[in-house]
Amino acid sequence: MLAAWFRLKYPHVAIGALASSSPILNFENMTSPYSFNSIITQDFRSESENCYQVIKGSWQQIEETATRPGGLEVLRRSFRICKNYIDADLLEGWLQTAYIYTAMTDYPTPSNFLNPLPAYPVKQMCKAIDNPTVGNDTFAKLYGAANIYYNNTGNATCFDLADDSDPHGLGGWQWQACTEMILPTSGNNEESIFPASQWKYSGRETYCRDRFGIQPRPNWITTEFGGHDIERVLKRFGSNIIFFNGLRDPWSGGGVLKNISESIVAIVEKEGAHHVDLRFSSSEDPKWLQDVRKREVQIISQWISQYYLDLAHTSS
Repeated sequence: MLAAWFRLKYPHVAIGALASSSPILNFENMTSPYSFNSIITQDFRSESENCYQVIKGSWQQIEETATRPGGLEVLRRSFRICKNYIDADLLEGWLQTAYIYTAMTDYPTPSNFLNPLPAYPVKQMCKAIDNPTVGNDTFAKLYGAANIYYNNTGNATCFDLADDSDPHGLGGWQWQACTEMILPTSGNNEESIFPASQWKYSGRETYCRDRFGIQPRPNWITTEFGGHDIERVLKRFGSNIIFFNGLRDPWSGGGVLKNISESIVAIVEKEGAHHVDLRFSSSEDPKWLQDVRKREVQIISQWISQYYLDLAHTSS
């Protein structure tokens, strides 16, 4: 996002920008608040209908179990939660985080971006859920799936729901999501893999006031950088931007998915996940990913050649 905006704001400083997985349209009244979780839903459903149904039906089971006498202890044992703390909301949040980040980083090769993960981790999660050896035990299925995200190394002996360490600096993101980056992403329709819910700006506002004592600025980004009528505006004033989006990335719903002009190009890959094009290349990379990177390099090379050509003409 910063790359795209930098190019638009400072065309005399940057020759061009590669805006990878950049949801610059994911703001007020431009992208549906249901889009983000709908893509996550589709990621899991495309692997296995049973996998999707098991996760979708599990939230009610967790809540019903938690309200029964001894139910929290059942949940603790089922999910190998450490003995210091457990409640249903935290457990559900812990599972949702695993599904969201796994969908976002559904890379075709092993990665260590957020947690150590195998190649195609959504597929691996669904394999764990569809594993016939656990029978009809929903919690055993979910535990197997959660292990893909939280314990791929096999080193964890229990999971601490009260752990508030922040190894990825996501606290910084929470601050941004309360000041400038008001991206509506948490709506869930009836088809969603998560419980149905509406996005309400007032909910974000209350959270931000309670957490940081600040008032969000939901219109600041689109005032400062634009976004509404992006096609018309960029066609007239922008140039030399590549927008890459992988359609397995939940952020792609707020991305630029079609060419705007000759030099503002959208590269869309249906198998791609979050900024997969910027990851280290590997001999295991599929052909589509190699092709995406080649195309990006080719376009950037043209920009640079044109720049030096213009420079030569100007100086002569």
